Amino acid sequence: MSTAERRPGHGGPGAPRRPPPSPVTVRRRRAVALAAMVVLLVLIISLALAGGSTRKGSGAARSEAARAAAAERAPARFSIRTLPLTLPVALQDAAAAPLAGEQFVLLGGLEAGEGSTAAVTVLDAGRAIAHASLPEPQHDAQAARLGGMVYVFGGGQESSYNHILRFDPATASVAQAGELPQATSDAAVAEVGETAYVIGGYDGQQALDTIVAWRPGGSAEVLAHLPSGLRYAAAAAASGGIVIAGGTPGEGANAAILRFDPATRALQTIGQMPAPVEHASAFALGRYVYVVGGRGPAQGSQTADLVAIDSTSGHAVRIAQLPQPLSDAAVTASGGRVWVAGGSGTSGPVASILELEPLGP
Repeated sequence: MSTAERRPGHGGPGAPRRPPPSPVTVRRRRAVALAAMVVLLVLIISLALAGGSTRKGSGAARSEAARAAAAERAPARFSIRTLPLTLPVALQDAAAAPLAGEQFVLLGGLEAGEGSTAAVTVLDAGRAIAHASLPEPQHDAQAARLGGMVYVFGGGQESSYNHILRFDPATASVAQAGELPQATSDAAVAEVGETAYVIGGYDGQQALDTIVAWRPGGSAEVLAHLPSGLRYAAAAAASGGIVIAGGTPGEGANAAILRFDPATRALQTIGQMPAPVEHASAFALGRYVYVVGGRGPAQGSQTADLVAIDSTSGHAVRIAQLPQPLSDAAVTASGGRVWVAGGSGTSGPVASILELEPLGP
């Protein structure tokens, strides 16, 4: 089709011109354009606010994470109170382990008058229940809870024992579950996963330098050796390793803090206690191990110190005082609380039970 043949209405030279839009049409078009601009502006503002909220939420999350990290870096503060519940008798050197809820069990121990006991006592809120008996009286053992059962490692009376005893909380029964490589009392015990580690101790003749691993159904195995024989050390597991504090080779008290890595079997000195200590107990919360009480080499030199140890750096600092100086106490943690049962005061065994409730950093 030639240019001259273009159809009317398609802009050809012969096409009639469109009439200009009416004022009403112009106003309508302007209104539509203005509305579109308003919608676009609202959308931009909404996206900006949403982005700000996201950034604000991310900032809040980062702040919370920072607070959690700070809490992990700092030792906990504790509310410490003496419970109205007391032990049936004054008792020191008992083995202890947590049970379900806010229950824990004491096994054996040394009563006033230096007599060992075979009693197995479950402590529940507001009451103490005599549940079972060990095969014979004993003290200076330690216990661990593995797979719902409580296991007692060694101990002694006139001599040291090599047995591993199992207490079943469901049936209140006690049976032998295994044997240690040699007779062992005065050891420290810590658990990592389903394995218990028996650290140092005394065979009736000398202090032991062994770290022994045992798990239910298996045989005890010596994994490593301490720098020297060590009795009455405090130990607890944190950050994948076991912190070992204080103790004695037989004479004098030790201030060294050691860390044992069960995965690599490496043992290293990582710090020093504020003062030499033995006959102390320990528990772990987060990355910190807390050493409870203890004493020096002299009788009557008990301390009321609660010392926090950073399990990675080895830095140790006193953070609180118990209501009284105390050594040889049974310490166990469960349900966010820690119990310190019995122990030896400056005048002998006590029947008190302390509750330590963490309040945060």
